[in-house]
Amino acid sequence: MAILQLENGIKYTKNDDITRELSQINIQLKYWTVGDNPQIHQLLAKDALNEQEKEQILAALDGYFLELKETAGYQYRDLIVLHPEVPNLDNLLSKFNSCHYHTDDEVRYIIAGEGVFGFVRPDGSQVELTVQPEEFINVPANAEHWFHLTSGRRVKAIRYFTGTDGWVPVYTNTEIKFGDSF
Repeated sequence: MAILQLENGIKYTKNDDITRELSQINIQLKYWTVGDNPQIHQLLAKDALNEQEKEQILAALDGYFLELKETAGYQYRDLIVLHPEVPNLDNLLSKFNSCHYHTDDEVRYIIAGEGVFGFVRPDGSQVELTVQPEEFINVPANAEHWFHLTSGRRVKAIRYFTGTDGWVPVYTNTEIKFGDSF
């Protein structure tokens, strides 16, 4: 279940409250089950995955991808696996922990672990959303945001793209008002 924290320290865990707060920036947050396939759950419990294992997970969850292809024109998906033993993990994450936006929607389906998206709302206030397993998030194009891992430093996320270029961050230099609060 997602957790939304406001600048003033208020936290929301109820879907209705989170949806209300995120509506100002058109963030979509949905629950998508990974199902009950024991093989998939065994793979999701592992830290590292080889390419064959990643493809097995992607294929098992491709119903969501097919839906996005039909309804929103998505053409490509991949599975990113981050954990403390990933070489240069801090360097990789440093590209996204500053305020930035993308010219395409950033769409992720968290299937294991968790990550934190921070957002700048139109009034300049900021919120941080912890996205957890079986949650799908769509950050619309041009939404100013940042991303970091929680203290567990583990996430498996399917990323959906309209093209093969991926998301290129455009940095805004907006100061983030949150510390390492999670």
